[in-house]
Amino acid sequence: MKPAVVLLSGGVDSATTLAIARNQGFLPSALSFAYGQRHSRELESATRVAAALGAKEHRILTLDLRLIGGSALTGEIAVPKGRSLEEIGSGIPVTYVPARNTIFLAHALAWAEVLGAEDVFFGANILDYSGYPDCRPE
Repeated sequence: MKPAVVLLSGGVDSATTLAIARNQGFLPSALSFAYGQRHSRELESATRVAAALGAKEHRILTLDLRLIGGSALTGEIAVPKGRSLEEIGSGIPVTYVPARNTIFLAHALAWAEVLGAEDVFFGANILDYSGYPDCRPE
């Protein structure tokens, strides 16, 4: 089996991505991040998903993106609730963490080099592209 790194947040998109990597014959190592997010639930889920889907190993890398700021997920900005469809479809939401996925991918690439892996898997929901620039295909 070929080694690969899979970014694993604990959500449905990354869990599906881990399953796809396994199904395609890769031996995935899962990488999650404690980046200063307000809750640890997603990391607890990532740990369970990595075990259930047969990741070779699962690492949680600690980064403090609170120091960069700019997001309700890492700062003292209120998370909006009950937004209309119009509000949801316009602009970048305050829950966007600046360059988070790019930062995660850079670390995944570094670990892939160490593991001798040529493949990195990342599951971003394309339906989020309107508000989250780092989920856009380009």
